[in-house]
Amino acid sequence: MQDRHDSVARQSPLDSGNSGHRPATVLGFDFGGRRIGVAVGQLELGLAHPLATVSNANAEECFGSIAQLIGEWRPVLLVVGLPTHADGTEHELTRRSRRFSRRLEGRFGIKTVLVDERYTSVDASAALREGGLKGKKQKPVLDQIAAQLILQTYFDRRDATT
Repeated sequence: MQDRHDSVARQSPLDSGNSGHRPATVLGFDFGGRRIGVAVGQLELGLAHPLATVSNANAEECFGSIAQLIGEWRPVLLVVGLPTHADGTEHELTRRSRRFSRRLEGRFGIKTVLVDERYTSVDASAALREGGLKGKKQKPVLDQIAAQLILQTYFDRRDATT
């Protein structure tokens, strides 16, 4: 009897009392021509966090870095921001983001969804300014914060429909 209580006491709070249960992780991506911001969150919590910025200068290195993140976090879903003009019409980066999304799903075999990302970079920059980071100092984290906003949008919309 004592052993049973000891094993329960050592379980992580995220295990929900289920032995071996791993929280369902989701990765979010803010695709850009030079950099890709990455965020992470768990479906159960519905809260996104900035994670990394991946260089998009070389496709092989880019997907290698993403493969490392996927191996580490083992996501059940990938969320990619879909940029459009303010009126919703598509442009070149919209088409490139769709292609990136298809490549992620094809390469890693993980369901990928697109989320409207209008204004996320503007909102991310404003949030960083409020936090005291201005101008060029924002550059290292701006894409991660934009990815966080994209992933949070997915979580918020999912929660609103359940």
